[in-house]
Amino acid sequence: MKTLKISSSKKDILSIADLSTNEIDMILMLAEKLKREQKRGKSRPFLRGKTLGMIFQKPSTRTRVSFEVGMYQLGGDAIYLGANDIQLSRGETIEDTAKTLSLYLDCIVARVYKHKDVQTLARYASVPVINGLSDSFHPCQILADLMTIQENKKKLKGLQLAWLGDGDNVCNDLMLGCAKTGISMTVACPKGYEPLGEIVELAKAVGKKTDVNIAITHDSTSAVRDADIIATDTFISIGKEGERTIREATFLPNYQVNKDIMKLAKGDAIFMHCLPAKRGMEVTADVIDGKWSVVWQEAENRLHTQKALLCLLMKAAL
Repeated sequence: MKTLKISSSKKDILSIADLSTNEIDMILMLAEKLKREQKRGKSRPFLRGKTLGMIFQKPSTRTRVSFEVGMYQLGGDAIYLGANDIQLSRGETIEDTAKTLSLYLDCIVARVYKHKDVQTLARYASVPVINGLSDSFHPCQILADLMTIQENKKKLKGLQLAWLGDGDNVCNDLMLGCAKTGISMTVACPKGYEPLGEIVELAKAVGKKTDVNIAITHDSTSAVRDADIIATDTFISIGKEGERTIREATFLPNYQVNKDIMKLAKGDAIFMHCLPAKRGMEVTADVIDGKWSVVWQEAENRLHTQKALLCLLMKAAL
């Protein structure tokens, strides 16, 4: 197995923008290897003696459990640090927290409300910092998404992905992931809910080098026609609960993934969702629980891609 070449003493993963195409390929290769070994009942302690600190401001199921289980399977330890469990809740600065935790830990994952908080944490930490989700990006989810697409389609380059719904943190990073790996992506969203403009421009610029098209539209029908993959996320993310009424009126019914939408895609199209899902809202039950859905494979792959990422960032001897 090749090793991920990192030029600096540490590498932070705050967005897919922090990974080159080669690095993404390396992570996916290692994730596939680790997944195969786990299925055969093999588990090697690549991270024995290593400890991951997990700072969580937001609730979590997949991110928390997959990181904890991943460290356990790799022979290491994980410490959960809820927002009220550490001195951040009493006013200690992120800068001082980062410096202190770096004295004890080998890596930090942070799930935060504001992206600037994880940026500050990374700036002052002397150990690698992973963004476990912020209001702008969700790189760990995208690595799992790319692995899932590759498993189902046997390739990445040359595919077409359609995103329906909110241009949120997952959408931002997915555009970058698609652009870097040769997947064309069309985002269909209501006016005013587009992904970050600077990320759209960055993804388009990367796409020119990888010969893919990154497009934004308000027409869901045109976006999904002949797509290989259709993906979505909740319309009402954590922190947006107060906008529920206006968001429901804005997104429904035009941006819901349902059977009629799926039938416009290719015959072997797959449906993806980062979860948690609200059936009857962004997606109907017959889609997410039906023949198109790969959401549980996608959820499982969070474990394998994060194990690979942890091994590579902590320079495990593979």
